[in-house]
Amino acid sequence: MMETTYTSLEAIRIHQEKALQNHLDYLATNSPFYQDLFSSHQIRPVDIRTLADLTQIPVTTKRDLVTRNMDFLCVPAEHIIEYCSTSGTLGDPVLIALTENDLQRLALNELLSFQTAGITKQDIVHLMLSLDRQFMAGIAYHMGARQLGAGIIRIGPGNFAMQLQIIQRLKPTVLVAVPSFIVGLIGHSFEYNFRLEQTSVRKIICIGENLRNADLSLNALGERIARNWNVELYSTYASTEMQTAFTECGHGRGGHHQPDLLIYEVLDEHGNPVRPGEYGELTVTPLGIQGMPLLRYQTGDICCYFEEPCACGRVSTRLSPIKGRKNQMIKYKGTTLYPPSLLNALNSIELISDYTVEVFRNDMNLDDMIIHIAVGGEVDVCDPGIRQALQSRMRIVPTIRYTSMEEVQRLQISEGKRKPSKFLDARQ
Repeated sequence: MMETTYTSLEAIRIHQEKALQNHLDYLATNSPFYQDLFSSHQIRPVDIRTLADLTQIPVTTKRDLVTRNMDFLCVPAEHIIEYCSTSGTLGDPVLIALTENDLQRLALNELLSFQTAGITKQDIVHLMLSLDRQFMAGIAYHMGARQLGAGIIRIGPGNFAMQLQIIQRLKPTVLVAVPSFIVGLIGHSFEYNFRLEQTSVRKIICIGENLRNADLSLNALGERIARNWNVELYSTYASTEMQTAFTECGHGRGGHHQPDLLIYEVLDEHGNPVRPGEYGELTVTPLGIQGMPLLRYQTGDICCYFEEPCACGRVSTRLSPIKGRKNQMIKYKGTTLYPPSLLNALNSIELISDYTVEVFRNDMNLDDMIIHIAVGGEVDVCDPGIRQALQSRMRIVPTIRYTSMEEVQRLQISEGKRKPSKFLDARQ
């Protein structure tokens, strides 16, 4: 695979336009869904010559994937050797079928991600994420670490005591985990006087949750970790559908684009490309996928991108932290909110031990919410401080229900879901 991230934006554009032609030809020959789309919109792949020409093609939506899931399959069923699925956060899960080539591409993706974060074969990688329930990230990180040649500890999430025992015994240098799980691990270590600063861990690859604010400084969740554990934190962004990750380097200035594996666009509400630094919806075209390739897939995620070269030497563009998901925007008592900003405010309140946000439609068909909160002290003592903090940070104070830690964590684990979620959206 050609290494383009250190060349120039012009060289990357030329390389991607050649890859785009191959991608379009493959879809026109093998994809029932895109054959129908090209035919119904009178699109000839040969007429799409440049990245700018992509706007001539309609976007692919999550609804397309749900309603015509298997029409995206481009190979005979006997060529599929792995079935993954989306988490179903915004509705029904979507099946993603992978060939051997796709699995190797997935391994390459995470190899490049590990290398971006400065991880080498001398490291021992402790995987605190699920490798079951059709979870793509688990198998991707496992295969990437194998291709890198690093040592692997395959534990999965949960059981803080066991995680700390493994860290003490096997001395991993890198953790891969959801940031809020790391916060819980830190709390458990304090409870049992476990000295995290004396462990072998030097880096944490954080998945699934924002680690940074819009200005790329650590957000409340990142600060909680950094304040209690002297490790290097690396934020990532990925999705099952795009089978590609944006990972930070050590300078922490956004997730690096892998131009050999993905074409992306950031589009305004009218479908027009935005300029660097302007927010829009991320739309992706993953390259080199055989099983279920996509073209101009709308992720629903709102972000911006940066074009200036990174201090690490890479010239490929970088993605900002995700501002929010378009379908998860909340209009609460006249205030527009995205879940990441709300969760960041809650994470910054030390009085809160854990929480779950529940959003729903009320009797007036308006957005409403309840925050289920567990506190470490007396509710009457903690409540005024929590309300004051929410008012100052968010300018709103939603309905609060104080409950036990066990109940909060029970709410976070929805039936059939493979990972806990602090944000429950009953509007979908």
